[in-house]
Amino acid sequence: MSASAALVAAAEGGIIGDGRTGANLALAVGAFGLAIGWLALALANRRVSTGNARAGGMAALAMGALGTVLAVLHLATASGGPGTGNGLVGAVVAVPLGLGAGFLGRRALTRCRSGATT
Repeated sequence: MSASAALVAAAEGGIIGDGRTGANLALAVGAFGLAIGWLALALANRRVSTGNARAGGMAALAMGALGTVLAVLHLATASGGPGTGNGLVGAVVAVPLGLGAGFLGRRALTRCRSGATT
């Protein structure tokens, strides 16, 4: 199975369950990426003294992109509307979570780069 086919199947929920599974997966990835991005930004601002802010920023960017892609794929393949039990509302919520994770990861990387030159 190719990577693109696996992403489409995961977004549809066809790999491990009903239609809500793809939205729940996108929500979990987006929320986890948001938490990693927040921690990476705290590391970049020197509020927390342990860990690597650059690695956290890269991880948050990757998780944010993956969460957003999964949510958009689920939105594109979902049948019915909100309240039908297919996870449409979860996917709608997962899109800003993924975008927020990407934003925080990029901000942490920018802070790391500007902090290294001063």
